[in-house]
Amino acid sequence: MVESVTGVVARYDQIADFYEQRSGKTVSDPATAAVLDLAGDVGGLRLLEVACGQGRVARELARRGATLTALDISPALLAKARIYETAEPLGICYLRADVTTSGVLTGQVFDGVVCNYGLSDIDDLDGLLANVARFLNPDGWFVFSLLHPCFPGWDSDAPSSWPPDQGYYQEGWWLASNTGYRCRVGSSHRMISTYLNSLVRHGLVLDRVAEPPPSPEMEQRRPPGAAPVPFYFAARCLRR
Repeated sequence: MVESVTGVVARYDQIADFYEQRSGKTVSDPATAAVLDLAGDVGGLRLLEVACGQGRVARELARRGATLTALDISPALLAKARIYETAEPLGICYLRADVTTSGVLTGQVFDGVVCNYGLSDIDDLDGLLANVARFLNPDGWFVFSLLHPCFPGWDSDAPSSWPPDQGYYQEGWWLASNTGYRCRVGSSHRMISTYLNSLVRHGLVLDRVAEPPPSPEMEQRRPPGAAPVPFYFAARCLRR
């Protein structure tokens, strides 16, 4: 099964190798670990991961007993995900699709939807959340993580989620000038209020929130005198 993708630019196609190298295969980084914790016991559940990339989260959820469908718009990243599936078959169904379009996965329903770091890569937040609400069964949940929208980061590999010269209140797509992902694919910055109000508007009500601290390796790079602040924001929402 292949979903139609029309007029969508797969920004990650150009950096698929770089992304795989930098993101790795593990799921122990703070934001991903928070997502898995918020998802809880997934044994026997039918789950959907959006913006699945090369599939590292989908594989972990499948290993924990879930049945996975995983979507992305990048054929280059999906090709990598399918190589992992061939090497270690977990029954994951990988699809190329634009998760913001109204007809995507028509008629399919899931117990949970996961999006790890992907919200800032998806330009149409309302289109995404409308579909997430449609995908979920009445008791379903949506778990996501992202770079914390409220706080600036530090150094070339720990960027802010917003342009440092414009600040938190300036929403929109921007391209960073550092050496990380965001100087290659950009990011859609939104205030935390925009995320929360959009979730409520689509009937997705907060159940739990996490702000995991940076890893010890990242914490060691905090500039002298800089206050410790959250790098990541993760949440679990219930369909209402």
